[in-house]
Amino acid sequence: MRRALQSLRQGIAALACLLSVCTASAAKTLDLSGYTDASGAITVQHHGDTVDPYFSLQALWLAQSQGMDISAHALPWARWLNRQYTATGHLGRYCKTPQGWIWCKAPDADDSSLALWLHLLRNLPASERQKLNATALEARAWQDLQQLQDTRLGIYKVSPQVTHGLFMDNLEVWSTLPGSRLAQSIHSTFWDAPRGLFRVSTQPEHPHPGQAFYPDATAQIYPLLVDFPGIPGGAAQHYQRWMAQHRGPWLQQVGHEFPWGLIAIVAWQQGDAQTVRCWQHKALPFRHSFFWTVTDEVVAQLLPPLTAPLPNPKDCS
Repeated sequence: MRRALQSLRQGIAALACLLSVCTASAAKTLDLSGYTDASGAITVQHHGDTVDPYFSLQALWLAQSQGMDISAHALPWARWLNRQYTATGHLGRYCKTPQGWIWCKAPDADDSSLALWLHLLRNLPASERQKLNATALEARAWQDLQQLQDTRLGIYKVSPQVTHGLFMDNLEVWSTLPGSRLAQSIHSTFWDAPRGLFRVSTQPEHPHPGQAFYPDATAQIYPLLVDFPGIPGGAAQHYQRWMAQHRGPWLQQVGHEFPWGLIAIVAWQQGDAQTVRCWQHKALPFRHSFFWTVTDEVVAQLLPPLTAPLPNPKDCS
């Protein structure tokens, strides 16, 4: 009887782990070697000289949302970004100089970056939040984010200077505020029912529907990445239609354009193992190259290893 109870307990523990309630010690640990330095900065590229908080925060959000242990990077990065934020009074993009990191470019995604910054602060362990005075940082970031809200449409503008709203940015804001009314505002602002697709931007001059892979095609699959509820027809149908239209161009651009590993994560979530393996087969040879971002590095570490036999090229076109 005692052995039977012990076996039952072990079985329950194993099941709990499979259901993603394992302890942090059992989680896969994020390794950002080559993307970080002693100051805590996280660069866009491998051994890069540019920090864009949007990419760094997106990478940490993705890793954490998929159950990875980001503790080695979260607090050093939060301290680094707080120093920059405090020094300039706003977010920006930063360049490496002999004197250290300096603000060198205006941000191009204030809304997304602030929302992801809030998410990181809120999910730090209590001891780290205390060291960082995270409550005060949250209040400031929340205030800055709310100043970007378009009160008429209920969505968020890109920045104080860029006053239109972007579909993908607002989805990322919603992913950190899922209990808000933002989902309804996003749907009513961006969904084009007659065409059966989402508008990319509120800019009247942006072509709709546009033909570019980014941002036009990528925007259509982004709702699946963040599990957005307002997808007419449901996630599976939406995914299959996107892959029928855009899978080829997405995979064919790998090697001479950004590989968009986030789409591989969507494929993984949808149980499309063949597409995941095709992306790995095409993209992994270019790991750490010019077009490979820190977000793609997180994707590479999240996906299961690519094993033989390798995909047939005709299945990956």
